[in-house]
Amino acid sequence: MEADYKVKLEVFEGPLDLLLYLIKQDEIDIYDISLERITGQYLEYLQAFKELNIELAGEFVVMAANLIYLKSRSLLPVDQQPPEEDAGEDDPRWELIRQLIEYKKFKEAAAELHLRQLEQERVRARRWLILSRPGTASPGRSRNFSTH
Repeated sequence: MEADYKVKLEVFEGPLDLLLYLIKQDEIDIYDISLERITGQYLEYLQAFKELNIELAGEFVVMAANLIYLKSRSLLPVDQQPPEEDAGEDDPRWELIRQLIEYKKFKEAAAELHLRQLEQERVRARRWLILSRPGTASPGRSRNFSTH
């Protein structure tokens, strides 16, 4: 008899979702992320996906390349930093942090909308149950009341 092995994988909607998961797992503040640590963890996940023959979307690979770039840039002395459009920013993590915060806001808003949808479905189901009981008027049908 062949043993069945079950592997539970988190489903990530994109590279920012994976990064948020890693930050939450480490219980650190988004503003305090360590590029070295988060890059290593991210690359470990990509390697695990590869070993499990999970096809990676290009956006995950692009994020890995971006993390490696940010990590290597943070290791360079300030006088050897490559010229950037945002020369005013000292910390190369800021753009990543901004993207993570924006993504987190959208994800939380989507979760709130989903909860509201579930609540509306419960209200509609409850209303339908009440109106479908015998002796209860249905929408569009009125009870006949006699004035005698």
